[in-house]
Amino acid sequence: MQDLIQIAGIIDSAEAQMMIDLGVHYLGFPLRLPVNKEDLTEHEAGEIIKKIPLPHKGVLITYIDNADEIIQMCDDLHANVMQLHGPIAKAELEKVKAARPDIEIIKSLVVRGDNFAELENMVTELSPVTDAFITDTFDPTTGAEGATGKKHDWNISAALVKLSPKPVILAGGINADNVRGAILAVKPAGIDVHTGVEGNDGRKVYALVKKLVDEAKAGFAQMG
Repeated sequence: MQDLIQIAGIIDSAEAQMMIDLGVHYLGFPLRLPVNKEDLTEHEAGEIIKKIPLPHKGVLITYIDNADEIIQMCDDLHANVMQLHGPIAKAELEKVKAARPDIEIIKSLVVRGDNFAELENMVTELSPVTDAFITDTFDPTTGAEGATGKKHDWNISAALVKLSPKPVILAGGINADNVRGAILAVKPAGIDVHTGVEGNDGRKVYALVKKLVDEAKAGFAQMG
């Protein structure tokens, strides 16, 4: 995983096709959320994901914390990439990897401003049973852990990139205007954007997605 561009919050098949056409690698589908509202049903997400051509992939973004449920959800929705937010025991991730090594696990590292030691411990503990980490922003107003449209301290993410033996994806407040600077500051393996390329109606805007992809590619190229 290198120079990855992920966009989350795909609403329908037309939006998914636009992402693919513009060169987005991973398409994220937030489901079973404790705070934010889902953009579409699980059935609708599965119907879109099963038609996504490789090397593009659909990503299930969720807070579930049970190995059997993770595996079942991947099977039901034709996905093999799972982005997990919220606490999950290492033993559950070990069960997933033992039963289904084909399932790619991305574990969130939610930056709260004063929790670097906690995140450091999480990286150390969970690296053997994850394929990548994703840093994101906590919003104390809503309780949301991601899809906040807010930046966190990128110095923390940069430190986690240096610390982690697994790839780290940067998320949180990224948009087409700041993505190149974010990449150069943090040097992540990839970037993830949700609200940063949406219009007021919550749909992805073609021009913003295109600019984001172009700027991200330029940033990764400069990063070397």
